Amino acid sequence: MRTHRKNTVLVLAAAAVLSLGTTACGGTGGASKAAPHTKAPPAGGQSTDGAGGAGGAVGKDGATADGTGKAGGPAKVTGTVSKDAPACAAKDVRITVAKADEVPTEHVVLTAVNASGRACRLFEYPLIAFGDVQTAKDVPAVAKSKPAAPIVLKAGEPAYANVRVALGGAHEGNKVVARFNVNLFAANGPAEGSVVVTAPAGGIAVDAAAAKTGYWTYELRNGADDF
Repeated sequence: MRTHRKNTVLVLAAAAVLSLGTTACGGTGGASKAAPHTKAPPAGGQSTDGAGGAGGAVGKDGATADGTGKAGGPAKVTGTVSKDAPACAAKDVRITVAKADEVPTEHVVLTAVNASGRACRLFEYPLIAFGDVQTAKDVPAVAKSKPAAPIVLKAGEPAYANVRVALGGAHEGNKVVARFNVNLFAANGPAEGSVVVTAPAGGIAVDAAAAKTGYWTYELRNGADDF
């Protein structure tokens, strides 16, 4: 009889302890509640409330909502340049010249970089005057080098023109040129003003009778620009 009473007391005591533990862990009368479950953000790093991970929400191209790209870099900007861009004027381009890798030098390459800060169009070919700009004959262009599409340069982009300056070897018609003038075309003919281009050290030996120029192109093309 004593044993039965003792067991009953132990059962009641255990039940009381269990009840206290349930109340402490978030029962209706407890002072503490368990933290609510946090929903994980969807794949791709963007949370449902619009806030992404570090740096903000990430879009399809890796650009964050604040305009920065991955790892803090600028977001990539894409788009096309209108073929109706204005003509590049002399003040819009920076033109340099380099000798071809040949001995003797028969060709040079003109590089025109758009320095205007906006898109502009290079029409036709460089109007080159190896001599006084008022009296020198413009170097004729080679028709096969004309590209199929207009040359429209974004800000900072280059275009090229291959130029034959001589036929090689010493010739009585050769004249060493330290600098020369390059004019550009507008939509309706030659533009106003010209760019003075400085030749590499030692100058360029030019045979005006043999000189020819290619059209402006995005890159020099084997065959079309060989003359």
